[in-house]
Amino acid sequence: MSRETNVAAQEKFGEAINSGKFEAFDDVVAPDSVDHDPAPGQGAGPAGYRAVFTELRTAFPDFKVEVEHLTATDDDVALAYTAMGTHDGELQGHPPTGKQVTFRGMQIGRFENGKLVERWGSSDQLGMLSQLGLAP
Repeated sequence: MSRETNVAAQEKFGEAINSGKFEAFDDVVAPDSVDHDPAPGQGAGPAGYRAVFTELRTAFPDFKVEVEHLTATDDDVALAYTAMGTHDGELQGHPPTGKQVTFRGMQIGRFENGKLVERWGSSDQLGMLSQLGLAP
């Protein structure tokens, strides 16, 4: 597939995160997609991403990801992003703090036929938890 197809799929993935319309994952994530850096308990494919981002948007109803830099090839899309939100719902057993968080992350996605088949990534989860007062 082309670079443009992969970027469009990545953009649709990001729009799903920002809007909460996770059914879009079915269009851009392969059923057997593997996340090499999964969230705790995350399953494979679109359902795994739906579960993760449903939990995040429950904890942070205004959760938003802004792409700061993106580069792509005919197979891969790499991006650096900033995520933000207000902790107004339960997060991993912790009650809402009402605090706003901003944290950074990076990811690389490998695409086949316009669908995400593998993902590697890292986000500053410790920084997020520290901003909420839930970690040192």
